[in-house]
Amino acid sequence: MIKYDKLFKTLKENGISQYRLYKYYGISRSQIQRLKNNQSVTTHTLNMILNILGEGFTLNDIAEFIPDTNEI
Repeated sequence: MIKYDKLFKTLKENGISQYRLYKYYGISRSQIQRLKNNQSVTTHTLNMILNILGEGFTLNDIAEFIPDTNEI
């Protein structure tokens, strides 16, 4: 599972609100909701967010991989 809890902490630390993502940067409300619920999002959305944050930020700053507990 990929969790996006770090994203919202990073956004807050950098003064970027969810409203700003939607209103000024064109991230759809549905994509923001999907991120809040740790659902799948496109790499395009992740790329847009990293570009908004700027140089020096990586996927590790906005997402965390947690292995599934059920065996495949």
